[in-house]
Amino acid sequence: MKLKNFNALITGASQGFGKVIAEQFLREGANVAICARTEKDLFATRNKLAKKVPNQKIIAKTCDVSNESEVNAFVAFALSELGSIQVLVLNAGIYGPMGPTESVSLADWRRAMDINLYGVLLPCRALIPHLKIQFGSSRGNEAQTKEKSEPPHVGCYEGLAGRGKIIILSGGGATNPLPNISAYAASKAAVVRLMETLAEELKPHCVDVNAIAPGALATRLVDEVLAAGPEKVGPAFYEKNKQWKEKGATPLELGASLAVYLASPQSDGITGKLISAQWDPWEKLHEFKSDLNNDIYTLRRIVPKDRGKTWGDK
Repeated sequence: MKLKNFNALITGASQGFGKVIAEQFLREGANVAICARTEKDLFATRNKLAKKVPNQKIIAKTCDVSNESEVNAFVAFALSELGSIQVLVLNAGIYGPMGPTESVSLADWRRAMDINLYGVLLPCRALIPHLKIQFGSSRGNEAQTKEKSEPPHVGCYEGLAGRGKIIILSGGGATNPLPNISAYAASKAAVVRLMETLAEELKPHCVDVNAIAPGALATRLVDEVLAAGPEKVGPAFYEKNKQWKEKGATPLELGASLAVYLASPQSDGITGKLISAQWDPWEKLHEFKSDLNNDIYTLRRIVPKDRGKTWGDK
């Protein structure tokens, strides 16, 4: 099992993609703490998963990921029940208001930012000190005892529990304009840059931070687009979602398998990347780790010479 003896915290896990991630983590040997805002759905999911995978521990607590006190309480609860956390999966998210940016509710726009962006930031802030102690400071001190001249926070090891893992759900909203769904697009782009920044901050502390683009998923978000109608989301995007609903979209299990890979020791040292479950060869990225110390799988500005143009040269 790829995650044996690991403990993971997963947000937004009462349904859809988060639920599938939780199940795959449990089947791979992890113990899991899940949260969501709706108590009934959350505990129904916990009970179902506990029956499906009885040998692993699954705990649950309601939490609004945009509320700092609730996030801190959930992290404290998970640490109390599981003893330690090695993996943080940040899945909670919403589309937010749909329609022309100048006419949608500003309160709803801000709410989408609260959940999609602050719902990533707050759990990271709550758990990073624990991850630093577990993987950075203590490991670095251990390394120092072996080599006195070595600087602090350098004792990163590959293998079981050698590195902490933070996995953030992003998606197409980060890499392409989404007319009429601007809050979602803006928040998801911000999440990727936050991921890249945290990856640099936490690299000395032996914590890998990555983002997943899971592909088009036939979840409740598709239903929300169809309910909004082509007038609000635009005919093209509406038709895409209609096709996903009728003919199927990217399997949820594909993105969940990528989350397992990024949580496992196999991906140790891969950090600061936005990885597509559908299009990237993620199953063997560890074979090309030395090639990833650059801007591959990142958000970067494209200049004219990148497209064979010379008019941008000085």
